[in-house]
Amino acid sequence: MKEQEIRMALQEHWEASDAGDFDREHDIYHQDALLKYPQSGERIHGRGKIRESRFLQPNAKRFSVRRIIGSGNLWLTEFILVYDGLPSYAVSIMEFRDRLATRETQYFADRFEPALTRAHLVDR
Repeated sequence: MKEQEIRMALQEHWEASDAGDFDREHDIYHQDALLKYPQSGERIHGRGKIRESRFLQPNAKRFSVRRIIGSGNLWLTEFILVYDGLPSYAVSIMEFRDRLATRETQYFADRFEPALTRAHLVDR
């Protein structure tokens, strides 16, 4: 798969995620894809279960992509995920095979204030 095709597939995935289009959002996944959330220990196997896990999520959510980088079969998306008005900063790491994502790992972090020891060094 050419890198431009992967980049376009990722852009479509995140646009569909933001729009709440669950069918189009999950077109990017291989049937036997694995989604991992290391912070909670969750491992979800299969496109259908990945889709269902997100469909059942009750929060109102919005996605704002900051950047997409990658090459070959390994791609990273840095984005802000807003749940019910509260931002969470996230990274998605996707591995591709046969034009589809076979593995995705997502990491999340909440906003925090700079430590007082370095606050004088920070550009806000």
